[in-house]
Amino acid sequence: MNINVSLLSRICEAPGAPGFEKEIRNLVLAELEGLADEVRVDNMGNVIAFKKGKSAAKKTMAAAHMDEIGFIVTHIDDKGFVRFNPVGGFDPKTLTSQRVIIHGRKDVFGVMGSKPIHIMSPEERNKTPQIKDYFIDTGLPKKELEKLVAVGDFVTRHSPLIELGDCVNVKSLDNRASVFVLIETLRDLKKTKRKPAYDFYGVFTVQEEVGLRGAQASALQVQPDFSFGLDTTIAYDVPGSTPQERCTALGEGAAIKLMDSSVICDYRMVAYMKAVAKRHKIKWQPEILAAGGTDTASLQRMTAGGSIAGAVSIPTRHIHQTIESCHKEDLAACIELLAACLCELDKHDWSF
Repeated sequence: MNINVSLLSRICEAPGAPGFEKEIRNLVLAELEGLADEVRVDNMGNVIAFKKGKSAAKKTMAAAHMDEIGFIVTHIDDKGFVRFNPVGGFDPKTLTSQRVIIHGRKDVFGVMGSKPIHIMSPEERNKTPQIKDYFIDTGLPKKELEKLVAVGDFVTRHSPLIELGDCVNVKSLDNRASVFVLIETLRDLKKTKRKPAYDFYGVFTVQEEVGLRGAQASALQVQPDFSFGLDTTIAYDVPGSTPQERCTALGEGAAIKLMDSSVICDYRMVAYMKAVAKRHKIKWQPEILAAGGTDTASLQRMTAGGSIAGAVSIPTRHIHQTIESCHKEDLAACIELLAACLCELDKHDWSF
């Protein structure tokens, strides 16, 4: 399966920090046209795409969060330099000299500035950078900048997509890669005229990076019997890593989550997903993430009695840095696995 790199590029490059998902939401809504029986937006801004299943006896939900880690403007000093707070988790050392966009009355480009190494003391050179050490330089004086930017405006990274061998490299693959997978899964179901086994709710959630907030609200609405979290996961398959640290590797297929710090996936769902992958000859790998959580936890818990929850994870290098990398074949495998899992839920023995 070839993937639509052009669509993936547009999805990743669209801005949408937690709480400011309007632009990526509008892109998702446009792409969903004709792919679902009903599409709506809830009060929090989650997009819920409903597709009728072969049976309405049970409900299935999959969630991919639309938000990306970003920043919010907190101060503009007398010289026009912008201070900010992070919205979501950042590794500060990756910010040096990176381009960003401040989304004010109109978009304003800037660069992350900090003290040059040439004038640092030996102690400063050996110190781990902190967020407070950085500022955004737009090249504009305070008077001009304040016509365009105000405290409370959000900021995102600027990093157009490029292809590196069989990989894609761009900002915000966490979690726009999963937004792409969910859209393309719905497209695949339409193209192949397959119906989900049960009524299906594909949900594009908000504010995951600040506490799984959109998934909590949407799971409370849907009350799914079965659920699939869709997110990226660590591919620490690079120099300096050890086998027990790698979690997943690029090019080894879709990752089936076993657990992370917020969820232990239902062993019945894990067994089911493995069986589906084997039956359809879909390349897969197991995932155990020592730290970090995803919307899967909310899908499992925010429903009366809980849902039978699992997750399709996309192996990703350089997560929560300024640019991230995924393998195109892994993305294709994730689409195939999710589509097959949705359609065969009624063929599995779900007893304990």
